[in-house]
Amino acid sequence: MTLESLHQSGEWTTPPVAAVLGDGVLRVTAAPESDAWRHTAYGFVHDTEHALLEPFGAEGSVEVSFRLDYTEQFDQAGVFIAASETEWIKAGVEISDGAPQLGAVVTHGFSDWSVGPVPEWAGRLITVRASRAGDGIAIRAKVDDEPFRLVRLAYFSPDAELRVGLFCCAPMHGDLTVEFSRYERGEKDAALHD
Repeated sequence: MTLESLHQSGEWTTPPVAAVLGDGVLRVTAAPESDAWRHTAYGFVHDTEHALLEPFGAEGSVEVSFRLDYTEQFDQAGVFIAASETEWIKAGVEISDGAPQLGAVVTHGFSDWSVGPVPEWAGRLITVRASRAGDGIAIRAKVDDEPFRLVRLAYFSPDAELRVGLFCCAPMHGDLTVEFSRYERGEKDAALHD
């Protein structure tokens, strides 16, 4: 599946303000206060993320590429994987405390959050990869042509019917537009480690 075919046949969890495909780029504009989170530490539930999803299958991979040209607190983009409103993963780059942070939120009823600063990634092309095999989903990411780095290994039941795709959110304001330049499906990772 390509960016164009996902745009035509994928389904939004919450429709964005705009999603325009042109010149090989899908420009998605987020609504104010859009986000995905459940309970932990903050005590609220947000399920207004803009995720464009299609069926994942029992195994395989997806890669999403976008330009990291956003700078506002909690703006975020990347890969979204969902079984339901209470079981999902979002992974990518989020602005937090003034810097780009590479991380993932894994939600099984309650959300968790792991991040690591990547300020040197600002303004560059980010690719986030999710690979599903058995009960594991391996999340990797890279900038430009550098090697992928492991972000997270997360559990999901091998029987779960998952959907996968790209996403963005703008929890604090409403002027985020993310330029997604690539969406590609492929084979699962050959191994967790090189």
